[in-house]
Amino acid sequence: MNAGLDRARRRSKGASTLSLLQLLAGGEGLRPSDLAEQLGVHPSLITRQIQELEDSGYVSVSANPDDARSLLVSLTPAGVQEQRRLREVGLDRFALFVAEWTPEEVRTLAALLEKLEQSKAAVAAQERSPTARPQPHMTRRRPRRAVEAG
Repeated sequence: MNAGLDRARRRSKGASTLSLLQLLAGGEGLRPSDLAEQLGVHPSLITRQIQELEDSGYVSVSANPDDARSLLVSLTPAGVQEQRRLREVGLDRFALFVAEWTPEEVRTLAALLEKLEQSKAAVAAQERSPTARPQPHMTRRRPRRAVEAG
């Protein structure tokens, strides 16, 4: 599933930009390595993306006062505006996707997406643990395919 998300991020520059801008909006300057870890991508991808965003005026990069070997990335006012614009575009598209759905169906989707995010966070925390060992409920399983009636 991560490979699919990575492909989607590469295809949709706006989606990956929004993900990065949203992370930056929640902090007071973050290290590129922390951004990469939180997004689950290789640090080199973040480095390129930060450069593009800096060139566009959406982020500023400065020396980390606590560690001269690292940098901090922060949103600029233009970056805040771009994050808001991309979020609105995404919300508008989502509204189109679910326009024919009932309110109950939308609530069910929202609840399931929240559950998925909680599961992803739990797995990520488990994987970061220095003593991480796969738990029986956390082992990789292939999704079951529906059996076609014949």
